[in-house]
Amino acid sequence: MKAAVIHSPGTITCDTVEDPGIKNPTDIILKVTSTAICGSDLHMYSGAIPQLRPMVMGHEFMGIVEEAGKDITHLKVGDRVVVPFPISCGSCFFCRHDLPTACEHSNPDHYGPEGGLITEKGGALFGYTDLYGGYDGGQAQYVRVPYAHVGPRKVPENLTDEQVLFLTDIFPTGYTGVMWGNLKGGETVAIFGAGPVGSMSAKSSILHGAKKIIVIDTQQYRLNQIKNLTGCDTILWEDGKEVIQQIRDLTDGRGADLCIDAVGFEPDRNFLDRAKAVLNLEKGSIKVLEACMSSVRRGGTVSILGVYPVNYDNFKLGQIFDKGITIKAGQCNVHTIIDKLLDYVQSGQVVLDDIITHRLSLEDVAKGYDIFDKKLDDCVKVVLDPWKPSVL
Repeated sequence: MKAAVIHSPGTITCDTVEDPGIKNPTDIILKVTSTAICGSDLHMYSGAIPQLRPMVMGHEFMGIVEEAGKDITHLKVGDRVVVPFPISCGSCFFCRHDLPTACEHSNPDHYGPEGGLITEKGGALFGYTDLYGGYDGGQAQYVRVPYAHVGPRKVPENLTDEQVLFLTDIFPTGYTGVMWGNLKGGETVAIFGAGPVGSMSAKSSILHGAKKIIVIDTQQYRLNQIKNLTGCDTILWEDGKEVIQQIRDLTDGRGADLCIDAVGFEPDRNFLDRAKAVLNLEKGSIKVLEACMSSVRRGGTVSILGVYPVNYDNFKLGQIFDKGITIKAGQCNVHTIIDKLLDYVQSGQVVLDDIITHRLSLEDVAKGYDIFDKKLDDCVKVVLDPWKPSVL
């Protein structure tokens, strides 16, 4: 089969690899019909999150059941399903307590309670390094889905792939960031990052009754798109201190009720930012998180959806304590909310596919990663078709 394989930082190619097969009785083999490139994939692409051996990429995918293990009874060959990006056994302590990203069984070689830099990680994720299980991802023509009695959800026939594809990750992730804010209606939400997750956070803020939504980004074209889709206020990040002041000006000096970090540890950075990281022996930057903590009101909430895989020494604990900030962070527990979110899509209360800017063949995956990473051609979201021939 054809699959997108990462070989080294900056090098992803469409290779011919061995077809996956059933290994356990709760596996299915999925014929992938749609898959997407996620911002989290770029952390592997940049080398910031290392992967030493070649691996099939991708954790946003859906498709048709090609083969099912003997213990799979709720799915049959030919069913069309969408698959959450975490891999959950469904039976361990954490899975039974609605925390599938902490699954004790799906990542046996690297799991543990510590949450260290390279040891004792959480549950497994599709296509996201050996530290998170080493499972091949879904940027491929076929993929093995373990614990398929838990994760995959059937897709209604009247919905297209693109209408539901983002139930795999970015819509549940954006929704979770807003859900953590415990909005009652009428609040102000400030979202840092107008990429796919930031866009889904804005759409989710509408579903939760936010009165004012402010989206901040360094790219004007991304701000223009999300403003057109949601009617939100936008701020172009040119100087972090000015952004914080603008948010306060829009909220009677108090700050936002909820700030969402949808960027993570690899924001756009200047030379001084990079030099600071080198001197502090740190990877990336927490500049966006720091802006969130300054922009949120006293007693407010900061949701951290962007990835932070390492520790930072100059963390403003004193500010958090003085302002009484609640911080929620981590991978999204997709399994716990995907059915509710599918209902939102089915009823037309939310549209997901309007953020797609590029549709490419899987064979053109290298171009897809390049334009997504460099924000070329006004790229916001790339969807790949594993069965479409290249037209480049």
